[in-house]
Amino acid sequence: MSMTITQPAAQWYIREMDLEEGDYVRFYVRYGGNGGIYSGFSLAISNDSPNDVSMQTEELGITFYVEKSDAWYFKEHDFHIKYSRKYDEIEYQMDPIS
Repeated sequence: MSMTITQPAAQWYIREMDLEEGDYVRFYVRYGGNGGIYSGFSLAISNDSPNDVSMQTEELGITFYVEKSDAWYFKEHDFHIKYSRKYDEIEYQMDPIS
């Protein structure tokens, strides 16, 4: 289980969330929504400091992470965060670990 983010995706978060170097972006599981790997659940984000990190990556001075309490959602998957220039939005890619 690993986590990556592209530089354009990090730039998008910095712009959209008005982030500064040293800030954090947490990815967590919420009930409801679309597009997740588990029916009825989806990802949400917040600008919170970490407590008990399961996985993290840093790009452009921002730490992007998932808490251990949400690690079940990513079980047996690598989590990749990308930016779509065509749609000017973030895309999440969950690849099964082989």
